[in-house]
Formats: sequence, C-alpha cells, structure tokens
Amino acid sequence: MLHVRVITPADRTDEVLRTAAASHAVANILRLPGAAYEPAGDLVEFEVAREGANAVLAGLRDLGLKHTGAVTVQELDLSISDAAEKAEHAAPGDPDDAVVWEGLAARTAADAKLTWAFLAFLTLATQIAAIGALLDQPILIVGAMVLGPEFGPVAAMCLGLLRRQWPLVGSAARSLVIGFAVAVAITLVCAWAARALGWITPDMLDDRPLTDFIIHPDRWSFVVALLAGTAGILSLTAGKSSALVGVFISVTTVPAAGNLAVAVALGHWGEVGASLTQLGVNLAGMLIAGILTLFTQRTLWARFGHSAPTAAGPGSRRSL
Repeated sequence: MLHVRVITPADRTDEVLRTAAASHAVANILRLPGAAYEPAGDLVEFEVAREGANAVLAGLRDLGLKHTGAVTVQELDLSISDAAEKAEHAAPGDPDDAVVWEGLAARTAADAKLTWAFLAFLTLATQIAAIGALLDQPILIVGAMVLGPEFGPVAAMCLGLLRRQWPLVGSAARSLVIGFAVAVAITLVCAWAARALGWITPDMLDDRPLTDFIIHPDRWSFVVALLAGTAGILSLTAGKSSALVGVFISVTTVPAAGNLAVAVALGHWGEVGASLTQLGVNLAGMLIAGILTLFTQRTLWARFGHSAPTAAGPGSRRSL
C-alpha cells in the first residue's frame, strides 16, 4: 500500500475526495479542514494499493495540485486494516507487478543529476576496480561493481527515451559522461603517481587470469548487459532494492573504467580499446534492455490492469 497526503485549496477539497473515493483501490480516507498552513488549505490523506495508484495520482495531477498545493506519496511497510486489505484485493494485478510511474519518474530524475556524491562513489569504485585489475583480485572487482552508482543515470535515460523527455535524457547522459571522465582521470593520475613511486609496474597487467574478462568483451558481455538491464528496471519498478545489487555485480562498466585508467598509465595501449569497448557494450546493452522492459510494462499494464474498478454510483457507500 501507498500512503498519499494531499494539501489542497479548500475549494478543491471535494474534488480531491471524489477522486480518491472513486477508486476501490483506495482506503482510509481522512479529511482535515484548514490543517495546512503553507500553502494554506485542507489536508486529505488516504491509502491506495500500488496497482491502482496511477489512475488516482493522474486524477490528482489533473486538479493542478502541483501548483496550488502538494501531493506526497510514501511506501507503507505495514497497514493493519480490513479496508486496506479489501482495497488491495479490489485493485488489478499484483503489487510487485505494478509500476507507479510518478514514483519512477521522480526517482530517476533524482538519479540523473550530477552530484558530488555521484562523482565520489563512481571515482572510489573506479579506483577499487583499478587496484583489483592490477592485483588480479576478483573480490575487489565485485566490490567496485557494488559501489558503482552508474545504473541510476542509465535507468533515467531509459525512461526519458521511452517518454521522449529529452531534458531527462540529456541530464542523465551528462552525468554518465562527466562521471566516468572524472573517475578515469582521477584514477589515471593516481596510477601515474603510483608508477612514479615504483608501486606498480607494466608487467602487473601481463598475466591476470582471474580478471582478464574485463578486457575481453564478446557476445556474452552483451547478453549479460541485456539481462542485467532488464533485472535492474524490474527491481526499480517493483521496489526490490536487494535485486538491484545483483545488477551491479553483473556488469563490468566500472571495472572497465578502472582498467582503462591503469592501462593508460602503464602503457598497455591494446587494453585501452578493449576497456572502452567493454564499457560501451555494457551501457548499450543496459539501455536497450531497459527501454524494452519499460515499454513492455507500460503496454501490458495499459492493456490488462491500468486502473482499479470505480465505485458504483450515487447509491454506492463510497459516493460523496
């Protein structure tokens, strides 16, 4: 279930209540007249099943509350209520299959932004991957994969391309390009410094059987990227954050960036192209799979379960 809190001008409160009460996916409607101070107005709260949330949120958006009030949505871990259980049963489909598009748009828009935190995590992950490549340590490669935050902008690009929201696509692409450029540049400077100190030598990249998959992109790299992109989007739309960790471990985007930096620093020019190819193959695979997954979800949900049943009419107990 989702908890929805609405701040509405007093003259739109009845419309908000009608929008909520019109869906059998909604339960436990609460009205507090004059409770909102800034912006001034009434407060309306209710719970809605994930499967029926899109229609209700679309109705609230049509009332212009974004400009005159506010709509806040929160995930509920627990709701002990017969009415809430009835709403969940009345809603179409299953909660794990429902895509709350407003929530996905908000999350991906936040992930698309280029922030200091994004740059820091990507740089740290790239440096760990570079050390893993130098020491031939798969555990460091896996650690770098988990730490890397690059799937957020990838998911934002998928949604932006599907919805033709070009500013979102541009923001996400900018974050990826600048993020990897900064991460590789900093890692390269560190690798040059380490070489000058004698900590690393060119022969460290000559024989590393446990991590040489980083520089051998092939058809399986693309297949894994497709599978990981699909799983990543499904984990975001279903709210399965634990599954998203598996996506991070599946693709070698960050390890390829780390290997690129040390390959340049140690003069292994043949590995530079291979690292760039691995990075491009993984990003392309995730983008293609992400767009196709979102398109499939949108098509299936629109056809089989886009809205919950509405209340019966004037004689219904839910009519206002």
